[in-house]
Amino acid sequence: MPRRSERTPLFRALAGVVLPSMAAMADIRLHHADRVPQDGAFVMAPNHMSEIDPLVTAVALWKAGRVPRFMAKESLFRVPGLGAIMRGTGQIPVDRGGIVRGADPMAAARALVEQRLAVIIYPEGTLTRDPDLWPMRGKTGAVRMALQADVPLIPVAHWGAQRLMPRYARGIRPIPRKRIDVVFGEPVDLAAYRGGAMDQATLLRATDAVMQSITDLLEELRGETAPAERWDPAKRGQDETGRFDG
Repeated sequence: MPRRSERTPLFRALAGVVLPSMAAMADIRLHHADRVPQDGAFVMAPNHMSEIDPLVTAVALWKAGRVPRFMAKESLFRVPGLGAIMRGTGQIPVDRGGIVRGADPMAAARALVEQRLAVIIYPEGTLTRDPDLWPMRGKTGAVRMALQADVPLIPVAHWGAQRLMPRYARGIRPIPRKRIDVVFGEPVDLAAYRGGAMDQATLLRATDAVMQSITDLLEELRGETAPAERWDPAKRGQDETGRFDG
């Protein structure tokens, strides 16, 4: 089991509100939760298709025995109330470019290791643009953090959150209660990328390996085969950030 100090009074208070609320709306079923390290630092990299995903993945990781922390948009830390909670629970601020504001990214990596944290980073960076909700092209933030901190990267896929809150929907659809499946993968083999220069080409190759692992897990959940070519917003003339209704 994780160290008792991970589940601080603030985290327990939040769990006391979030867990019953989510349970009323969704049956979150975990698959291969035994693959979640019960001690030590790691990066968890899930697919991203709904704005309720952070709650889903946080609940899943909590139920798997670890405390969830996120690389979150820096702007969220300026929201009254929410910002205090995020700082109090050790969330990590980043800007749209994936750079930690107010701190050296290496310092964040060291803190990840020293405090033995589990950090959730969405490698797509935003909700997938793929019309069928398959994982799209990834960004390098999750891989960069895992390599800098020299910690495992655990791929995760979930399916069903889009029925609870469709992509860019303005509200949640709790009735009827939805089923959400979450599957944890084996750590992505990043041995070939550790200890070397982290140039962009290397990070992109490693990121592609991560996105393939997530896609494989999602194929398992959906019982379908993903497109041979991963969706790339740049090739489709789409913006990389902001709402997308196509």
